[in-house]
Amino acid sequence: MQNDQWTEGKMVSREERAQATEDKKAWQLLEKTLLASLQEQKRSRRWGIFFKTLTFVYLFGAIMLFSPLAQMESSSVGGPHTAVIELRGMIADQEEASADNLVGALRDAFEDANTKGVVLRINSPGGSPVQSGYVYDEIKRLRALHPDIKLYAVITDLGASGAYYIAAAADEIYADKASLVGSIGVTAAGFGFVGTMDKLGVERRTYTAGEHKAFLDPFQPEKPEEREFWQGVLNTTHQQFISQVKAGRGDRLKETPDMFSGLIWSGEQALELGLIDGLSSTSAVARDVIGADELVDFTHQESPFKRFTRQLGASMGSALATELGFSGPALR
Repeated sequence: MQNDQWTEGKMVSREERAQATEDKKAWQLLEKTLLASLQEQKRSRRWGIFFKTLTFVYLFGAIMLFSPLAQMESSSVGGPHTAVIELRGMIADQEEASADNLVGALRDAFEDANTKGVVLRINSPGGSPVQSGYVYDEIKRLRALHPDIKLYAVITDLGASGAYYIAAAADEIYADKASLVGSIGVTAAGFGFVGTMDKLGVERRTYTAGEHKAFLDPFQPEKPEEREFWQGVLNTTHQQFISQVKAGRGDRLKETPDMFSGLIWSGEQALELGLIDGLSSTSAVARDVIGADELVDFTHQESPFKRFTRQLGASMGSALATELGFSGPALR
């Protein structure tokens, strides 16, 4: 009986004891494995909850950011006020200062029962003569429909070219003494790559139906008759600009040989020339001229998402136009 041992009053062989030890180790290993698996599942659930919560917060924030509720305009006010509309940046279709945006804001401002006067606050180098003309005509129409509501243009840093075109439709124009005002002219720019192509040994092949369909092609030599034709287009647009400024400003203008040459003046010089009516700011015009201190912003509010997509598309279109070396007439 030397190979046997007493265990808890029982005699167990060494083989049985070794097997029991192995079984115990196996169960311990299995237990550890199951516990590790449970802990891993708990960690996975916690991370899953974390990422789901993060996704929810992101989507909720995006919805709130792009929701119309987040874009509520401050134009809902009960008392008498001065309506303010911002004209900022380049005047062009699909831009912040497009005719659609400005015309819509102007209509809202004039049609509000509590509007005592409208201020068009301008800081723009100009832009499209077409868009500027649309806004000019709408201001004239709204002034005729609402003769008791006056519109004042207030130029801050810059009111040039197409921006001044629009300002000329106002009842009165104000600016700061250091503002830049005027630039009554038209420009169109492009590039010529003919010499560069000759040096590189590149041949341009263009197929058209129509004698002048490819006129202003930057990769072909400029034709004198086409240059003359294009200059005529610019001159016609310039005369339209001059006519609208004269119609808007009337006998307040003190014409000089340089007035319509495209030059730009300071606010003090513009006052002497009759291009503006006084030196003032938006709040001062609201207080001293309109008599309604409360300023209410009627500017068209664009959602951040739409602004991003618009700027992306506009930048791509601008880059394409630059690569082709062509841009249309611009009042800037």
